[in-house]
This record gives sequence, structure tokens and C-alpha cells, in this order.
Amino acid sequence: MVSPALLILHLVIAIAIILVCIIVLKLNASIGMVIACLYMGVMGGLGVMDTVSTISSGFGNMMTGIGLPIGFGVILGQLLNDSGAAGVIADKIVSAFPEKRAMWAISLAGFVLSIPVFFDVTFVILIPIGITIAAKINKKMCYVTGCLTIGATTAHCVVPPTPNPLAAADIFGFDLGIMMGVGLVVGLITVLISDFVFIKIHDKGIWNEEKDVNHSSNVVTELLESAKRDANANRPRPSFAMSLLPIIIPIVCILAGTAGNALFDESPVLCKFLGEKVIAMLLGTLGAYLVSLKYIGRANFEKSAGEALKSAGVVLLITGAGGSFSSVIAATGIGDSIVSLLSTGTSSVVPAMFLCYLIGMIFRVAQGSGTVAGMTSMTIMATVAPAIGCHPVWLALACLSGGNSIGHVNDSGFWVATNMSGLTVTGGLKTYTLGSFISSVCIFVLALIGALVIPL
Repeated sequence: MVSPALLILHLVIAIAIILVCIIVLKLNASIGMVIACLYMGVMGGLGVMDTVSTISSGFGNMMTGIGLPIGFGVILGQLLNDSGAAGVIADKIVSAFPEKRAMWAISLAGFVLSIPVFFDVTFVILIPIGITIAAKINKKMCYVTGCLTIGATTAHCVVPPTPNPLAAADIFGFDLGIMMGVGLVVGLITVLISDFVFIKIHDKGIWNEEKDVNHSSNVVTELLESAKRDANANRPRPSFAMSLLPIIIPIVCILAGTAGNALFDESPVLCKFLGEKVIAMLLGTLGAYLVSLKYIGRANFEKSAGEALKSAGVVLLITGAGGSFSSVIAATGIGDSIVSLLSTGTSSVVPAMFLCYLIGMIFRVAQGSGTVAGMTSMTIMATVAPAIGCHPVWLALACLSGGNSIGHVNDSGFWVATNMSGLTVTGGLKTYTLGSFISSVCIFVLALIGALVIPL
């Protein structure tokens, strides 16, 4: 039997192994996680063969729960992009706001689009609209980039079907509808508060047009010209209602499943069926195919799906490896060791929440990927969740917010936002990094309040 102190030491070493594999050896995060699993299992007393078996079963269990939903979600997002539906949603949201609230409009458009679409695609779709609006109302580029980052990263962080919040329900063992409902409410509040704070900070004059804008880049001019060409091309696009349909379908299905559990002693079969993640995302994806049929043609469906699954493969591998890591550390019994450090019951809520955020932040700062950071922190903290006196959705949000905290030069999203906005590295730090950090703190504070006020 390995002592609690040694188990915690081995967990620290396992985390270090993951970071070394990613940062120093430049290996894929899933490989680093599996190596860390082998170390943790053997040193934690599981034995070699039991460790290997646990790694395999953990991966399989995670994929059973969310493998198909993630794949369907990525295809859904790609179809929205290829059919022009994503652009329709963006245009409609932005046009609904007065000019003086244009930055909030860009941010909310980013929030809505990032529910089914990855951050980089959302940013590419919306940045030309943001640049046009900024020029029209005489706003500096920093406001557009920062507010768009806040909206897009917030949804990607807390609202299913993006991979991490989708996985959270499985990892912590609660209803996905709760993650959906809480994520939407917390996310929308976060966007509004974070935009306000970000704009106020930049109103104080921290932006330096000479140092923070890449004056040798003509990317902004090219984006403006491209946007004008697209507008003049009069490309047929679906209506706003049809464009929203693929996003609304899975949300309604998942919430129907949750409502069935809440309102009936025995949830109706229809509610159970619709509330299943696989069915909800399948129906949403079929809706995306239906919407896209007229605009990209049946012949291009396979091309869109193939393009989507190129990016989905890496996400699925990392997510599955996170399931392996979770199973191994749970099998070692380390949860009891961590709980003994935190104490137990409601008094442990605050330190547990801060530990969730801290672990996520360490991984985000060290290796850049919000997916890896959120997944790793959740797999570690899921082992202690049953002993903490709050609903696990709040612990999940704390982990996810830490994983969304400080994106900088080792984060691909940082370079997408910086280069597409025509900014320098310092400009990226003052927009993308600052915006994502403000939103992560806001999510964490709201989660902490929820954990204390709505404990179970």
C-alpha cells in the first residue's frame, strides 16, 4: 500500500512528465498522458498489467460517452461554416445592436458561433466584420480582438458540445443538461461582465498604436477587401432561423432530457432518448446537413465532413487519453489523499475550487492548449469531487476556467488572433491574453459563488 504522501508526490511527477513530453520533447499531449499513466499506475501500486488494462478501459469508457458527440459536433460546425450559415448568424447578431454597443455584439456573436464551431474558425469568420465595424465607429483594433476573444473562448470553455464541457459531465458524473444550462447562463454573464471590464481597461490608455500594431502587415486591409468582395458576390445563404436550427436542436434535446428527469419520477422514454448526447448531436448534425444541402450541394458533404474530422482526430485522442489518466489516478486511490489535505465537507469547497483553477492555469501557461489544461485538471479533481460539499458542475467550471486562463505565445489561438488582427506580440498579449484571462476569472468567481450559494 502506497502512503498518501507518496501518492501525491507521484501525481506531481506524473504531471511533470506530461509537461516535459509536450514542451521539451514536442510529443502529442495524448502520448505524454499515456506515459504519465504508466508511471502513475506502476508507482501507485496497480502493477504493470493492471495499469495497462486501466489505461485501455479508461480510454474506451471516455470514447463511449463522448466520442461520437464530439465528431458530430465538429461536422456540424464545419457545415455551418461552409454553407454560410455561420456568417448569417454573425451578421444578424451584430446588426441587432446599436453602434455604441457594437463590441458587445461582436463578442456575443463570437459566443454563439463558438458553441458548435472551433475558436480559430469563429475568429476567421468574425474578424472581417469586426474590422469593418471598428473602422465605421472609429474604434481601435484592440477592442475588436479582445471582445471577440472573450466571446469565443468563453463559449468554447463552458458550453457543450465543445469537447471540454462535453467531457465534464462524463468525468464528474452529472447530467449533461446541467452543464448546458449552467454553462449558457454563466457564459452569457461572463461575456457581458468581461467585455465591460476589458473595455474599461483599454479606455484607460494601455494601448500603444505604434508598438502594438504590426504596421508592416496588410492583413487588415486584405480582410476588409475580402469582406467587400463577399458582400458584393451576393452568395446565396440560408435564413437566420434556418442557420440557428442546427445549434438549437441539440440544446433543446439535451435540456428535454434534463427536464424529464426533473419533472417526472420516471423520465418519459422520449425525453431519455432525446437527452442522450449521441442522439442530440446526431439530430443537430442532420439539421446542419439539411440546412447546407441547397448551399453546398450533396456532392460536397463528404468533403466538409472530411475537413472537419482532420481537427477532430487530435481532440478525440487527447480526450480519450484524459479518460485513461482519470481512470488510473482514480484506481490508485489518490482522491482520498487529496481530500485529506483539503479537509472534508462544505469547508473544503473554497480550497478545492482554487486547486481546480490553479491546476488548470498551470497546464495552460506551461503548454498552451486549453483542451489539455481543462481535461487534465478535471481528471485529477474528479477523484475528490464526491467528498466536496458542492455540486460537481462548479468544480468542473473551476477546472475549465483555469484551463482558459492565460493563453500566450505557446497557444495556437494566440497567433490566430494576433496575426488575423494585424497585431504585434505585445498587442496580442493586451488583447487575446488579457481578454481570455478576464473571462476565466469571471467564470471562476461565478462558479465559486454558485458552489457556496447552491451547494448541492
